[in-house]
Formats: sequence, structure tokens, C-alpha cells
Amino acid sequence: MPGCLEGVRIVELTTMITGPLAGQLLADLGASVIKVESREKGDPFRNYHGGLYSGHFIAYNRNKRSLTLDLRSDRGKEIVLALLKRADVLIDNFRPGVLDRLGLSAATLSAANPRLICASITGFGDDGPYRDRPSYDAVAQALSGVLSQFVDPQAPQPSGPTLADNISGQYLAYGILAALFERERTGKARRVTTNMLEATMAFAPDAFIIHKRLGIDIGPLSRVGTSQSYAFRCADGGLIAIHLSNQPKFWEGLIAAVERPDIPADPRFADRENRIRNYRELAAELAKAFATQPRAVWEERLEREDVPYAPVLKAGEVFDDPQVRHRGSFLRLEHPQEGEMFVVAPPLLFDGARPGPIVSPPAVGEHSEEILRELGLGGEDIAQLRRDKVI
Repeated sequence: MPGCLEGVRIVELTTMITGPLAGQLLADLGASVIKVESREKGDPFRNYHGGLYSGHFIAYNRNKRSLTLDLRSDRGKEIVLALLKRADVLIDNFRPGVLDRLGLSAATLSAANPRLICASITGFGDDGPYRDRPSYDAVAQALSGVLSQFVDPQAPQPSGPTLADNISGQYLAYGILAALFERERTGKARRVTTNMLEATMAFAPDAFIIHKRLGIDIGPLSRVGTSQSYAFRCADGGLIAIHLSNQPKFWEGLIAAVERPDIPADPRFADRENRIRNYRELAAELAKAFATQPRAVWEERLEREDVPYAPVLKAGEVFDDPQVRHRGSFLRLEHPQEGEMFVVAPPLLFDGARPGPIVSPPAVGEHSEEILRELGLGGEDIAQLRRDKVI
């Protein structure tokens, strides 16, 4: 299907996750995205596990073209400025001030292209006492208050996926879409910024509201206790997760499934308020029940009683889940040099169809010559740029 953003041209000066994800989300919707990378090795995320085409890079860079460029050279700056004169959006995730030092200040870009939307992700914002600090996912999670909702204070250890990175990229894409819509109506081009700290705070606002209203600091078990969420190990070693929320029928269905009428008869578990208060104790009792049967038995029983549940799947097991297979949630792609790969399909449907086509992530500088020719450069010009180590 034609992409909703077909005809939108984006130049991406980004590395790692935050900026690349924002660009990929827009590319999935049909935007033409040129990823400008450093010469030779490109985005540092490429060689996370050796080589120049890591799984990390594949995850955040589909549907883009790659141009390698030395942005510190005068000729490199001229080329990127020529690209930006034709672009609709610039995405960067440099620290504040880096674009200025590269000769790409807001004033310069506005003069070159008044319709250019400049979109940036930083660690902590464009100003303030932390402005110039480096930031990565765990840093933003920690300062935002989110990490404290996961970490056991007795055995502190960050874990899980890169929440702050991914959240920031999604918020920037959200802002860019709004800016594009406004520009179509008014002609005005906005500067859109977000930062990892505030994006992560905004993504999980509950803790702040609860603290102000009730004086409670949310900890690792606060939300799961209130929502009555559990994970249990079954007799065969498989894990299963349950989320009861606040509807009595789900609690009643669980008790029917585990065949333990003595549990709700215990005053500690007689009503929801007590079940929340005695979350650990209830989890221990339920764990005894789940340890008596293999996971398949519990899946059948919970399904029968209409209890919200799911097996806790490892990433490699998700591919074969019946619902995932039915939905076509993974796409198989072919790259001319790298061969077959899989990517997670865009989770949006337009009139029942996913956006597409989906193109495999580029090799380093795979489209450099193609892009330069679109700017009007000839073969000898491009050869000279290679000799001068600009591209």
C-alpha cells in the first residue's frame, strides 16, 4: 500500500536507538529516510557483535538509505546542507551544541530551508544543569524514577529492554507527525525536541500522581500488587503469567482453576484489599499450586475459566506462537549481501493492511553514489569525494 507519508523526505543524523527508531517509524509509514553515517564503520550500533550488520542495527534501521559522509570536512558539510535544502525533516540525537559546531545551527538551517522541521533528542534537554551530560538508557530510567519501580533495592540490577531509548524515539516521531500536519496547514516549520529524561517520565506518569495524592512511593511490587499480576513456575519448568486486575470474576476463575478453595477462605486473601496488602504471601500460596502441574495443564484450565494469562515466552519462542503466526507479526526480508533476516512488522494497519513495502536495513554507504547523483554530482565528482575521504 502507498505510505501515508509518501513524498516526505527525512535526513537522519543519528546513531544507536533513539533517533534511528524515530526515523524508522516514519520510514515504515512511507517517508524517504536518508541515514547519514560516518565513513567506514557507520553507526556504532552496526558492530555491536562484530561486523557491520548487527541484530541491534537491523532492529532500528529498516526502510532507509545509507550515505557515508565526513561531516567535519567542508565538502561533507556542503553535501549534507544540500540534502537538507530538499528535505522536510532533520532528525538528530547529538548532545546540545553539536549541530552548531558542525556549522548546522538553527539559523543556518532555517536560512537554507525555511520549511525544514528540525527534530532532536537529547539526554536531558537543551538547557539546565545536566544539559551537557552523556546519557544512555539506564541513566534516563534511573533519573526518571522508572528504574526504582523495577529494581530490588536489596539486589540492585538494571534489567530488561531499553525502555528510555525506545520511548524517546516514539515521542519524537509523534512530535514530528504533528509538526508535519501543522506545516501543511500553515506553512510554519517547527523545531521539535524531546529528551530521554522527560519522555520516560511522561511514559509512566502514575507514580508521580500517586505520590502527590497519597504520599506513596511506587516500588517494584506496587503496581503488580495493585493489579494482581503474577508469574509462576510450573511442574515442567515453564513459566506462566497472570493478570487479574480488579474484576472479581477473574479471581474466582483462578481459584476454580487451581482448585484451592482454602485460599479465599484465609482472611489474608478474603477480599481484594487484603490480597494487595498480602501480595507476597498470596503469591507463595499460588506458587505451590502451579508447581504441581505442567504449563500446558494450567493453560487449559485458565483458558476454560476465562482468566487473563499467557505463557512467559523467550524471544525465540514468540515466532511459533499461534496468534503471532496468524497475525504475520514478523516479516522475512532479503538483503543482497547479508541474506535472509527477520524484522518485527509495523504494528499498525491501515484499512486492514500493514504499511509497506518493508525494505531491509542498508549496508554501510550502500546508497552513497545513488544519493549523490540525485544531488546532481557526476561520476568524477563522486570519485574525487572518495579520494578525498569525504564519503
